[in-house]
Amino acid sequence: MTTSKLDRRKKYTRMVLKDSLMKLLNEKQISSITVKEICELSDINRSTFYSHYTDQYDLLDKVEDEIMEDMAGYLSQHNFKKEENDLQMIEKLLEYFASKQEVCKTLLNENIDTTFQKKVIDFAHHFFMKSWMAVDYLDEDVSEYLSTFVISGSIHVIKNWLNNGMDKSPKEMAEIINSLIKKGLLGMK
Repeated sequence: MTTSKLDRRKKYTRMVLKDSLMKLLNEKQISSITVKEICELSDINRSTFYSHYTDQYDLLDKVEDEIMEDMAGYLSQHNFKKEENDLQMIEKLLEYFASKQEVCKTLLNENIDTTFQKKVIDFAHHFFMKSWMAVDYLDEDVSEYLSTFVISGSIHVIKNWLNNGMDKSPKEMAEIINSLIKKGLLGMK
């Protein structure tokens, strides 16, 4: 058997396991999901599951990490240098969430116990806050609190947007979020 056949089989197996986990997460908490359920839904035996993942938490962690890496790769394709690009950064992030709507909606669901929201917060803090915190009059302690406030609020707005079936375009939502941050919170024009 060739290596490419094995690679395709491995990719397929992982994809089916991930899809099965996402379906189950729409119904219940990760702590209530068993490896047996994932395997039954994906029609894959448990030994195959364990050759890829240690347990359902490992599978979930890999799904979350994959999304975060993909999002970072997507955003790094764009050149964001100046403050006026904040709107464009937010729009690109929203476009990414829209392209992965079902997975992101599931992972950001408040009834699901995942670490995804924490990973998104950490990512956003690193990626966005450099330009948002370039306000000279804020000291470091205050900027940390403001950063937490801005990012948490933005994530909840995005969750609401996803749950409303993305009733506005990514550009419209980016304008709303950017306006809330710049005008509503920081008093900028």
